[in-house]
Amino acid sequence: MALARSRNVRYLFQSLHTREISSLFGSSRNHYFNPDEKVVGFQNQSFSTGSSWKDHGSLHWVKSSAGSLNSTMAADHLSTFSNGNRLMSTTVKAPPQARQMGAMQISMTSPGLIYEPYEPRQKVPFWRRWFTRDGWRRTKEDIKIEMRTAYAIAKLRKSGYSKKEFYQEAVQLYKEINTLMANGDKTTLRKAVTEKMYSALKNEIKTRQSMWSSVYWELVEPVTKIRTLRARLIAIDRNDLNKVFVQLTLEFLAKHKFEACDSKGAVVAGDKSKEVLVRDIWVFEKSMFHQGAYWRLCGRIKP
Repeated sequence: MALARSRNVRYLFQSLHTREISSLFGSSRNHYFNPDEKVVGFQNQSFSTGSSWKDHGSLHWVKSSAGSLNSTMAADHLSTFSNGNRLMSTTVKAPPQARQMGAMQISMTSPGLIYEPYEPRQKVPFWRRWFTRDGWRRTKEDIKIEMRTAYAIAKLRKSGYSKKEFYQEAVQLYKEINTLMANGDKTTLRKAVTEKMYSALKNEIKTRQSMWSSVYWELVEPVTKIRTLRARLIAIDRNDLNKVFVQLTLEFLAKHKFEACDSKGAVVAGDKSKEVLVRDIWVFEKSMFHQGAYWRLCGRIKP
């Protein structure tokens, strides 16, 4: 009898102890892990709290191993020590905004500048170039400029670059962009140029449309001359030299036909029956680390 009473007392004590814990933390159903509740950024059980752990409503952005932005929220930890043998924790479900932004990828589509813009070099007399210190210094600078261009071209060739094919593509882009500019087709133009260049061309189209009602433009093919003036590589990651953009500066010497009319149809500029020889310097850009990257216009330089 004494043994049975002792078992009953122990059972009652454990039951009361369990109810006390349940009243403090709620039912255990509220603390199980739901696989459908995806908390973005909790991969590998690592938490990034930033500098403000107390601010539970703020989002802190970290870069995951997959190269995407993940938002992490500080998990609310409810720790319970019952006789030093139980620890409970809960995770907060990320808000819909954080779950949507978790899939956003980091990518740079263009550096947004022309690296070392081309400038014509003044000719130096033979005697000055080889028999004076200034001439030697100038020769050294010219060699460095040419070496940078040669290195960029060599890098391009490793990726399958062909000068003949690129020139054909460049002439096609030259013709297409000028035609889109004349027609005011900003939607299609956006795909052929970089973001910064698009902003400049859009303003140029707006100014042109305020002056002229219609514009006629035509390229007389084949172009008279095309040549490469400069080639440059722009690295964006010191730890990965393969993440580079390449910029090629080309000179076009071609014949154009141009004519602009007002709202009444009267010719106010140009003459489409005449051919005009025009010299343009355009800078084309391409990413060497994005799949499916293609050449785009990133700038124009005044001759």
